[in-house]
Amino acid sequence: MTIPFIDLKAQYKLVDEAVKKGIDGVLEHGAYVMGPEIGALESHLASFSDVKHGVGCGSGTDALIMALMALGIGPGDAVFTTPFTFMATAEAIALLGATPVFVDIDPITFNIDPDDLRKKIGEIKDKRKDLKPKGVISVDLFGQPADYDRIEPLAHNNGLFLIVDAAQSFGATYQGKPVCSFGDVACTSFFPAKPLGCYGDGGMVFAQNDELHKLLVSVRVHGMGEDKYENVRLGINGRLDSMQAAVLLAKFEIFPDEVIKRQQVAARYGALLNDVDGLTTPSVPEGNTSVWAQYSVLATDSDHREELMGKLKENNIPCVIYYPKALHLQKAFANLGHVMGDFPVCENISSRIFSLPMYPYLKAEDQETIASVLKG
Repeated sequence: MTIPFIDLKAQYKLVDEAVKKGIDGVLEHGAYVMGPEIGALESHLASFSDVKHGVGCGSGTDALIMALMALGIGPGDAVFTTPFTFMATAEAIALLGATPVFVDIDPITFNIDPDDLRKKIGEIKDKRKDLKPKGVISVDLFGQPADYDRIEPLAHNNGLFLIVDAAQSFGATYQGKPVCSFGDVACTSFFPAKPLGCYGDGGMVFAQNDELHKLLVSVRVHGMGEDKYENVRLGINGRLDSMQAAVLLAKFEIFPDEVIKRQQVAARYGALLNDVDGLTTPSVPEGNTSVWAQYSVLATDSDHREELMGKLKENNIPCVIYYPKALHLQKAFANLGHVMGDFPVCENISSRIFSLPMYPYLKAEDQETIASVLKG
C-alpha cells in the first residue's frame, strides 16, 4: 500500500456524519449560495483569527482580487510580492492592470525578504516614474508566517498597504498571534489540500476595518449597494457556496486538534531526517508556529534532488516540487523583462526544494519508511 501525499479520506472518516448533516441542512433550506452557513463560518473563523470581520468567497484567488479591488488597485500601481509562490498571488495583481514587483526571498523561511523589499521599494520610488508604489502582498509559504515585525512597519512607513496571503497558513501563528490578524487584510484559501479545506473551491478575506469590510462585501457580489440590483462599483461574482461552508463548519470542529497533529508530524520528520546526508529540513523561528501545509526539504543541488526523489518514487512514495519555475521566469510575466539571475535566492531554492507527504494523520511508521528510503 502506497503512502498518500495528502490523505483526505482519513480525515473524512472523522467528520463524515457532521459533513452529511451540514449538507442535508443546505438541501432542506435551499439557499445554495450565500445561505446562513456563510455568516456562521465568517463569524467562527474571524473569531479564531482574532479579527472583527470575515468575508467568505469563491476561492483564494477571489479573496486576493477582492482585497486588491477594495484597496483601489489599478493600472499604474506597483504591488510588491514574492516570485516564489503559486501563480494566483501575482496573477491577481496583473488582472487588475497593476504591476507585480518581485522581491527575493529569505533562504530559511522561503518568505519575502524584508531587506530586499526595502531595496525594491526604494528602486521603484527613485527610478520608475511610471509606477506608483501602493502595496505589499506577503505570502506565508508552506504554512510558515512571514517576518511581520519587519514587513508590516516597512509597508506602512512607506504609505503602502499590506495584504497577508495566508492561503497556506490559516491556523499558523506569529509571535502568539494568528497570521490572519496581520496586515490591512488577510486572505486564505479553502482548496481541499489546504490545512482547512472544503470539498471544492472556497476562500475568505479577513479585515479589522469596518469600512473595508463593507467594500469587500460589495465587491464580492458585483459591486452591489444596499440592494443587489444597485451597483455602486465594479465587483466580481465571488460568492461562497453554502454546501462548501457547511463542509468547512464541520471540519473546523477538528481543525485545532489537526494543527497540533501537524506539529507532531513535522517534529517527527525533523528527528528522523536530521542525519540524511546533504538534506536540509525546515525550521520555524522562535515564537512562531507553522501549520505545515507542506513539509518541504532542500537537497544540496538539483542533481541531489533528482537522486533523492528518484529513491522515493522507486518505493511508491509521492513527492512534489513547489515551485520548479519561479514566477519571474514564467511566460505569463515575460513582459516584466526578468531573466535568470535576477532573484538568486529564489532560483537557488527552486532548484533544490521538494516536498514530502504531509497531513495530520500521517503514521509514524510511514514517516520512518520515508526516512529509511532517503537514507538508503
